Amino acid sequence: MTDIIVRPLGEDDWEDYRSVRLSALRESPEAFVATAEEEEAFDESFWRERMQRSARIVAEREGNAVGVVSVGTAKATEGSAGELFGLWVRPEARGLGVATRLVKHGAELAARRGNSHLVYWVGTDNGRAVAFASGMGFRPTDYRRPMGVVSEEDGDEEVAMVLPLGDDPGPQPHL
Repeated sequence: MTDIIVRPLGEDDWEDYRSVRLSALRESPEAFVATAEEEEAFDESFWRERMQRSARIVAEREGNAVGVVSVGTAKATEGSAGELFGLWVRPEARGLGVATRLVKHGAELAARRGNSHLVYWVGTDNGRAVAFASGMGFRPTDYRRPMGVVSEEDGDEEVAMVLPLGDDPGPQPHL
């Protein structure tokens, strides 16, 4: 098997991000609030602006995108937490460690940015996602919010799972 390469995307890589984002929306529509039809209509300026709002990280195999994740700033009331979101892996690449590589890269990026914690919202009923996040070192918090999209797999609410970054990350952020 060919190696999986994980790399950050810059603003000029907007077309690469657009392509993998639309693939994710088509393959897993139940996992996203937006739809492929909505996002296909967005122009280049929208995609370039989106690239500036958060870091986008892509995993590739043989030059083809097989996964993506984004890292932004958490809406915390204190602290400097980052937020991991939009994690998606192509079905044929699942189980190959792609999600693990993307999350590790995202956590390293957040730590370099000076984030004290990384927040990842996971559907409370999605046992696989909760187990994956726990295996990566994320711990559940008391923070819950309604799901943006309700699905049988995820349930109707999600939990903030938090990964401390660095040797002394300080207190857990208040979300």
